[in-house]
Amino acid sequence: MSKTYKHICHGTCSKSVTITYNDDHIIEDVKFEYGCPGNTLGVSLLAKGRKLEKVRDILKGTRCGGKPTSCPDQLALGIEEILSNN
Repeated sequence: MSKTYKHICHGTCSKSVTITYNDDHIIEDVKFEYGCPGNTLGVSLLAKGRKLEKVRDILKGTRCGGKPTSCPDQLALGIEEILSNN
């Protein structure tokens, strides 16, 4: 059964990221609201079909220029929220 979680982004061009995943923690879809279209689409496609934990581990701490966060980092933070609520 699919579940959906929406993370409100902070410190990035994207306002939110919606993560759809299944009971096995496999990501089925990732949709960013705003952000750099090519980058957010690329991250979404790379995350699809992978385990939540793996994507979190890869993306956590990714920075955008001089910012302390990025859209991929915000995805990782959203995944952490999912995992801490399970």
